[in-house]
Amino acid sequence: MSVNITKEDNELIVRFPYSPDKIVKIKSIKGYKWHVDKKVWTVPYTEDNIKTLKALFKKELQNFELMVEEKTKDNPLIASMEEELKLKGYSFKTRKAYINHIKRFASYIKKDLNAITNEEIREYALFLLEEEGKSNSYVNQAISSIKFLCNKVLKQSGLIATFTRPKREKKLPVVLSFQEVTKILKALDNEKHKTILFLIYSAGLRVGEVVKLKADHIDSERMLIHIVQGKGRKDRYTVLSQIALSQLRKYFMLYKPEIWLFPGQDNKKHITERTVEKVFKNACKIAKIKKEVSVHSLRHSFATHLLEGGTDLRYIQELLGHTSSKTTEIYTHVTEKSLRNISSPLDKMLFNNEK
Repeated sequence: MSVNITKEDNELIVRFPYSPDKIVKIKSIKGYKWHVDKKVWTVPYTEDNIKTLKALFKKELQNFELMVEEKTKDNPLIASMEEELKLKGYSFKTRKAYINHIKRFASYIKKDLNAITNEEIREYALFLLEEEGKSNSYVNQAISSIKFLCNKVLKQSGLIATFTRPKREKKLPVVLSFQEVTKILKALDNEKHKTILFLIYSAGLRVGEVVKLKADHIDSERMLIHIVQGKGRKDRYTVLSQIALSQLRKYFMLYKPEIWLFPGQDNKKHITERTVEKVFKNACKIAKIKKEVSVHSLRHSFATHLLEGGTDLRYIQELLGHTSSKTTEIYTHVTEKSLRNISSPLDKMLFNNEK
């Protein structure tokens, strides 16, 4: 069973299929953590931990971005792919994901990317699904990145032209109840963290949007928030809650942000998405929320609660910044309002029996 290790911020992310032996090994490292929501282990990013991981999992390592970085950073194909992605207008997040997929693929096949074959791509996709236990959406993105490499960099579009992709999973979003959201928003004392969560829920923001907010994006006269270059490089406006505005003013008086509305440790940079995720997880822990949720669940809850309150789906689509109405329609499947009006046939059966 393979072990996959990547770096994110100041942590090393360790993934492997369930194995008691591997669990014992990872627990031998000081500062380890198990993240049940993402099914990954993390350890602090230090030189000592890098050496320890290499020693512990030497025979099982299938991918370690830190190990292959030296091989790929000067790879002209990787450099060309990064340039092509930029020219095509792909977001930083997508560019990073695509490049990392190609690095993982290069590490797996252990040969020149110029010489890859359809069979190797197919084998890699099956490896991700069966050995790594990756989701269909993850594998589809990996295939998309390889397809981009073949079409735009290698100029070999025939390589992956008829490649079979895993069927896209149809999953419903996990939605928090109004009461659960209230508990989460009341759980934190830190005004900065509280303000971030207030804005995400009250305006249906993506975490990548809230971290990039600036003071002039808040239009308190029109009670709107200007989202600049959100997902798909689209600008949009969404609602500014009166309560969120009051919380914003309280936060502004305390912190007096300059460039970014929510700066990180370095005032010239905004807070990271990972930090916001940690803030949300901490709030859920304090609020004793048992559902497996992420900070994005606040956005899902915003949309669902609006729909339950009678807001037209077209307006919700606009507020969320969805290109297709089909994306927004998913919330009709989780709204409590419509489901509550349906009676189970069992209830009718018991009612009739009582007579």
